[in-house]
Amino acid sequence: MSLFFHRNPDGTTTGRNEATGFTVTHAEEEEVKRQLFEDAGWEYTPPPPPVPPGFHRFSLAHDEVRTAGFADERYAGLRARPPEGCVPVDWGRFALTCERPGRTLLDAVAGTVAEIRREHGVVMNSLGVEKPHEWFDADNKDGYAAEIVAHLVLTAAHRARLLGYGRKEVVRLLDAAGVE
Repeated sequence: MSLFFHRNPDGTTTGRNEATGFTVTHAEEEEVKRQLFEDAGWEYTPPPPPVPPGFHRFSLAHDEVRTAGFADERYAGLRARPPEGCVPVDWGRFALTCERPGRTLLDAVAGTVAEIRREHGVVMNSLGVEKPHEWFDADNKDGYAAEIVAHLVLTAAHRARLLGYGRKEVVRLLDAAGVE
């Protein structure tokens, strides 16, 4: 079953359940989600309250093919002493849900990734995004679209390292793409 969401130019959101053909448009995105979940027979959980100003909510995952999952010994220190504002979660792999300070979402993610790497020797390489092609709020610098950017950059950095590319090659590519 697939649920699709689209933000319309007039600010409304349209959602569609492909399995049933049910379609709804509403000014409130959460109302669209609630109705689609109800149509699909799924439990709807409303989003958590907003984070305080200057904080950002995100998840980090360690997506590694060669791990034993959440219980892997490499994560013992992180499970015992996660960064402030982060909680370990078992997604079938090691992950953290975090509410951390930062000027922007990318700053908060970068600071958290650097702290984990420095203190625990683990490079968190994913935000756990399953469908990066879905950009619900491309107009919000610190919203879901920013999570997609952070997810793709972390994933690309990890995979580049696995292929033997270094920082210089990755930065050169970013510079060539025109990132200012």
